[in-house]
Amino acid sequence: MVKKIAGKLYISLIVLFLYAPILVLIVLSFNKSKSRNKWGGFTFEWYQSLFQNDDIMTALYTTLIIALLSAVIATIIGTAASIGMSSMKKVPRTIMMGITNIPMLNADIVTGISLMLLFVAVNYTLGFSSVLLAHITFNIPYVILSVMPRLKQTNRNTYEAALDLGASPMKAFFKVVFPDIMPGVISGFMLAFTMSLDDFIITHFTRGAAVNTLSTKIYAETRKGIKPEMYALSTLLFLSVLLLLIIINRRNDSINKKRSM
Repeated sequence: MVKKIAGKLYISLIVLFLYAPILVLIVLSFNKSKSRNKWGGFTFEWYQSLFQNDDIMTALYTTLIIALLSAVIATIIGTAASIGMSSMKKVPRTIMMGITNIPMLNADIVTGISLMLLFVAVNYTLGFSSVLLAHITFNIPYVILSVMPRLKQTNRNTYEAALDLGASPMKAFFKVVFPDIMPGVISGFMLAFTMSLDDFIITHFTRGAAVNTLSTKIYAETRKGIKPEMYALSTLLFLSVLLLLIIINRRNDSINKKRSM
């Protein structure tokens, strides 16, 4: 009995420390007063002001375009790489998996500086395209991590049976293999999109002076002093990521239920 109470208390404290700051942020985004120490009443003023700010809206548009493009391209490359690695022998596959895992284990600041130095070394102008290439680079390992487990669960005999029945390799793949790995592909895409949406450090080192994403814009604004619009923007970002995670989890649960039936 004591262990159960202690366990619940421990979990409650973890949840409190993780989400209390976010809850305070959300509450402040509806506070009519600009002071963080005084409640001035409920208002949507800061959300209206946020959407009327052209600089923030431009940063939002840039962020969504980069996140979408990088997620799509990284998903295509990562899925193709996963298929290639799954056909390798055990030792080469293990080596390749280790190589692809390095960017995830590496510190973001090291990755950001390395990519910046690479772009400078080849005289590549820092801007929208450099940020896009950087995001594709660090998103690919996350897609591979999502797709590889699904590929291991697929039955290769069904693919070979489709070939024996006269299907071309491409048709057999899209008719037999791809539907099986689709949940992993979608999870990889959503994870890549979320990681791109959330990234700051790598973007900061590879964006140049002309491009701003939401993360770099928020950083620049907070250096001047935290405005209530930033509370509203942060709240919307948190809710967007939370919604994506709920969609991914519900989709995976429904797919697993269909497979178990």
